[in-house]
Amino acid sequence: WTMMYNEYRLSKKYILETSGLNELMQTNPSIRESVKLREKIVLPLIAIQQYALQKIRKEKEPDPSLKTLIVRCMFGIINAARNSA
Repeated sequence: WTMMYNEYRLSKKYILETSGLNELMQTNPSIRESVKLREKIVLPLIAIQQYALQKIRKEKEPDPSLKTLIVRCMFGIINAARNSA
């Protein structure tokens, strides 16, 4: 997580320096708002999906409904991305 977050911060820094902007998508406020809306939908789904994946890894005989939960979260994430693009 730390490595990924540091890479995100470094990438963001260089994108802003290169573009001369103060914030990401500064010149596209409607797209920026669309991304913020999508994050509100997607982040809880990712958290639920991560929980289910961790449960599957820890249990010798995981509940089969966990796999269904993972797939349904995936569908929600995909639909949120497709509908807000």
